[in-house]
Amino acid sequence: MERMEKNMIVSLTLPNAPEFVSVARLALSGVADRMGFDVDDIEDLKVAVSEACTNALKHGSKKEGGKYFVHYTIKEKKLIIDVCDDGKGIDIENIKTPDLDHPKESGLGLYIIQTLMDEVEITNRENNGASIRMIKNMRE
Repeated sequence: MERMEKNMIVSLTLPNAPEFVSVARLALSGVADRMGFDVDDIEDLKVAVSEACTNALKHGSKKEGGKYFVHYTIKEKKLIIDVCDDGKGIDIENIKTPDLDHPKESGLGLYIIQTLMDEVEITNRENNGASIRMIKNMRE
């Protein structure tokens, strides 16, 4: 299969509506497949991006016309995914590890993302909102 050029960025601007999470998943699937990720890794990536988009929807801007952004950065041996919202940001200091013996209905998203991805970084954006960066390395 022909490989994609390296150091390319594919960007999406999505409305704060749950039905558009599938657009982020479809775009990711196409990018990861063209890069040469295997089916299992692509499924993990899709779950992680779904969780990140759901967090952006839940915690992002609630105003009319609110949106969030997904950027796929294609590197030589890894895919970097940034999901950014324009909400109030996140209290990074108080992110807790979930109690897996007594799980709640919500609060597992970041844990799932961290389990599936090789690197995860959560930051508050300079103007407003939060950003989650997820990195998946290609297996040899």
